[in-house]
Amino acid sequence: MNLNIIMRNFISIFIFLLLLSVQFIFAQSKEDQAAIIKSRRLASNAAIAKHDVDGIAKYWLPDFIQVRGNATWLVGKDTIISTWKELFKTNPEVSYIRNPTEIIVSTNDTLAWEKGKWIGIKSYSKGGNYSAMWRKINTEWKIQAEIFVSLY
Repeated sequence: MNLNIIMRNFISIFIFLLLLSVQFIFAQSKEDQAAIIKSRRLASNAAIAKHDVDGIAKYWLPDFIQVRGNATWLVGKDTIISTWKELFKTNPEVSYIRNPTEIIVSTNDTLAWEKGKWIGIKSYSKGGNYSAMWRKINTEWKIQAEIFVSLY
């Protein structure tokens, strides 16, 4: 057999195995990805408790949409940041906790749906249900939209 053919085959097999191993190393199970999203939600809850608006907004996309529990909505990360700052200024005891009950990652690993219960503390509502749409952008999970429904 020709040495050039052997070398080309060897290089092709090596590249294939390298790509396969890289894909395996960086592949995350649906459960791992859901755990990442849940940890981001918990970090967001901690930021709300500290009134750290930058920490809250850290996981929002620039065109983030938030539907609040009182059926009003806001569009755009910058707009929503200013609303949170004003809320904390006018109601220094307010806080919110979101408790995810289910996180489903799409089959193509680019979208995820989170649902759960939220609690309002010193707020207009004691809480209700919520859901969130997450998008994976450059391997990072970010929130595209959230909807909260006041039930209590």
